Amino acid sequence: MAALVKRMGWVTRPLLPMVQTWDLNPRRWVRALRRSPVKVVFPSGHVVERKPGPGKQPRKAAAEAGPHEQRLKQPLQVPPSQTPSTWEESGLRYDKALPGDKRLSSVMTIVKSRPFREKQGKILLEGRRLIADALKAGAVPKVFFFSRLDYIKELPVDKLKGVSLIKVKFEDIKDWSDLVTPQGIMGIFAKPDHVKMTYPETQLRHSLPLLLICDNLRDPGNLGTILRSAAGAGCSKVLLTKGCVDAWEPKVLRAGMGAHFQVPIINNLDWETVPNYLPTDTRVYVADNCGLYAQARRSDKASDHGWVCDRQLLKGHKYEEEVDLETEASNGWLPELEVQSYDLDWTEAPAAVVIGGETHGVSLESLQLAENTGGKRLLIPVVPGVDSLNSAMAASILLFEGKRQLRVRGEHWSRDRSYH
Repeated sequence: MAALVKRMGWVTRPLLPMVQTWDLNPRRWVRALRRSPVKVVFPSGHVVERKPGPGKQPRKAAAEAGPHEQRLKQPLQVPPSQTPSTWEESGLRYDKALPGDKRLSSVMTIVKSRPFREKQGKILLEGRRLIADALKAGAVPKVFFFSRLDYIKELPVDKLKGVSLIKVKFEDIKDWSDLVTPQGIMGIFAKPDHVKMTYPETQLRHSLPLLLICDNLRDPGNLGTILRSAAGAGCSKVLLTKGCVDAWEPKVLRAGMGAHFQVPIINNLDWETVPNYLPTDTRVYVADNCGLYAQARRSDKASDHGWVCDRQLLKGHKYEEEVDLETEASNGWLPELEVQSYDLDWTEAPAAVVIGGETHGVSLESLQLAENTGGKRLLIPVVPGVDSLNSAMAASILLFEGKRQLRVRGEHWSRDRSYH
């Protein structure tokens, strides 16, 4: 028995140093196996590689990755109540146009037509600033087409209730845009009514007893520039007679730079109704578009007065047979208006300035209205040989001259009042 114990001691003694050398721990060994290691190294030096199962990663790597990184790697779970086409703060929804959607093209085709705008009472506005100005003034939107949701979120939420919101590709907006650099949003609005609009308080505070009447203005760029000058000068309103380009035509809107929502615009008027929109005791002045050169010629021919539209002149008298303009001019039916330099005082009473188109000039009705109200022809001197000024330029000169005269009169009135 002693020999047996002695023999076992000889066997176990060499094992103790070996265990200390390898530093093996049974519990640690078992825990390592539970972690499903990639490699298993046995004491004998034999290595066994283990491949992780599909969709699994080594536990060591997963342990090293923080809980924040693990959450980022998980797929984003969207609650059923929040779909990509809603934002919870407003509850608004939008539709996403699918390939082949014809809503944008069909709307653009008809809304760019003047007969449709007049019949349906809808207009097209493009650009974030113009749309924002329209909403601020009280214009009523119907449909918005946009390429980015951020453009819609910039608009007042209370103005979007009940409005159709349609997200389209930017390329589709670019195809229908009139802008050199499209801004990614277009809106269909109800045609604004000047009575229901809310114009800026600063504009109303600086409004002057000065009106503008547009007669036979056919160029959209000129009309838009004129409207911009009218808003800048502080005109109380702008009247457009039949024969002018539509004030809500896209090119006019683009040239107006928001002036449509700063000054009241009354469109498509007959000359018989124009006096109804003028304040009491208003005098109508006609911009002389012929200059000193034509004045110096002293011709009695109506056709030599470039500021009269021959076609409208004939239409106004409704002659059934051809009219001899020279004979009729000598008979005195052409209104005789006194000519006055534009820089002399003509704002002692509320004034309305008539601006005619460069091609057709002013109509006979405008001359008759000026004669009936005690108005005159306002002459802007030009160098001999120059036919006429651009209509937009002439309008700007006269409107800001009227503004200057009214300011000077106000200063004199204030000075006289302080003396008394």
